[in-house]
Amino acid sequence: MEKVVIVMPAWNEVENIKSMIEELTEKEFPKINADMQLLIVDNHSTDGTPEAVEKASEKHKNVYIIQQEKSGLGWAYVTGMRYAMETLKADAILEMDADFQHPPRFVKPMVEAYLGGAEYAIGSRYIKGGSVPKEWAASRRAISFFGNLFIRTVLLNFKIHDLTTGFRLTKVNGVLDKIDLEKLHDLNRFAYKVDLLYQSLKNSKKTVEVPLEFASRTKDKSKFNWKEMVATFKLAIILGIKDKQRFIKFGVVGFTGFLVNYLGLEFLKRLGLTTYWATLFATEAAIVSNFIFNNVWTFKDKIITSLKDVVVQFAKFNLSSLFAVIVQPLIVSGAAKLLGDTSVVRFAALIFALIFVIVPYNYIVYNLFIWKTWKLPKVFVRN
Repeated sequence: MEKVVIVMPAWNEVENIKSMIEELTEKEFPKINADMQLLIVDNHSTDGTPEAVEKASEKHKNVYIIQQEKSGLGWAYVTGMRYAMETLKADAILEMDADFQHPPRFVKPMVEAYLGGAEYAIGSRYIKGGSVPKEWAASRRAISFFGNLFIRTVLLNFKIHDLTTGFRLTKVNGVLDKIDLEKLHDLNRFAYKVDLLYQSLKNSKKTVEVPLEFASRTKDKSKFNWKEMVATFKLAIILGIKDKQRFIKFGVVGFTGFLVNYLGLEFLKRLGLTTYWATLFATEAAIVSNFIFNNVWTFKDKIITSLKDVVVQFAKFNLSSLFAVIVQPLIVSGAAKLLGDTSVVRFAALIFALIFVIVPYNYIVYNLFIWKTWKLPKVFVRN
């Protein structure tokens, strides 16, 4: 049976935590076909929270409490996730608040999504069946909606509808255990959630959104504020830029390849080759140039060093570039026949072939099959 551990930070939440423990252990856990565990990560509360949890753990053997080592919400989750993975041997970990903003009844569909094959389940307020509290003022609704839209935009991720939710279930093997949790950005703020989600999405082969009816706090006020929002937006921008660095490098290498291609084409034309064959050989020279520079720069974190691997990967690279070898000469020679075999026509045809056909195709193939920085995630909405 799969073991799912709920990691729940708490700080002076004695009333909420007592109700939450009973709600989960008595009502929700028995409905779920998994070994459900609840881990409270306390931040040295002074209102009796630790004592309340310890008393509950005597009655419920699947309830645990530990004290976080460093201050901040992110560190609470890092401490809890480490304990859940290393001590409790969790197969999956569910992030959940103690203040009932994540209603306990939504734990079951999240776990069911995981048991159904999802490696990452996201409780979404912005899909059919999800919602934010009706009592929220219009201004708060707008801030929540447009803030989430802003992060989706800078990260260029429109498949996921809720990137700021804190209700998320993550498979340990292959997803969470691939993340260096202690090095997440802004662990002392809410912003860390964006980095954790960003990396989890990259590791997950199958991500599912599960409707979440987000609720208002039953006690006290929300700890989120404008400083937290600014920090979250700032981190999202940093991650968005970081995510595009590889594409920028790829573009620079592509431009270098274009120069090799065009100059090679003109040089071979002057040697007397036909436009088709000159383009063919020049294209291959550009492929060699692109392989070298992409290997040592664009994809240097995945750099191929051994001679055997270089030969094998270059063969794959050439095979993957066969499309360019076939299509590019046809486009250039075809344009030359239609518009005249001049340097200007060859240049324009080469630009057209690269921008609209070759570059998009190559970027996808290189990331998926050569340096393997992309996976083929399956993302869908669970209704």
